[in-house]
Amino acid sequence: MCGAEVRWAPVAAPVAAAKKAVATNGTKMEAPMPGMIKSYKVAEGATVKKGDVVLVLEAMKMDNDMTAPCDGVVSFKAAVGSNVETGAVMAVIS
Repeated sequence: MCGAEVRWAPVAAPVAAAKKAVATNGTKMEAPMPGMIKSYKVAEGATVKKGDVVLVLEAMKMDNDMTAPCDGVVSFKAAVGSNVETGAVMAVIS
């Protein structure tokens, strides 16, 4: 196609993936440091009391027990084995 006129059509920019919605009603359990969620210590939907261990966050090869900040029902927002950054919502207690 030598000598043929080439026209370029504009291409739309890729759309960023939507962030997973996080429940706003309830108390958020945020990661205090970057790490990996090693295990859940209670089941999804379990009723917990303030101070109960909800999950284990592994950071720098140390296991850190993450405790419930209040009484309520647990809803996990991060899966076991997933890496989280500081401030990421790991669970919501409502």
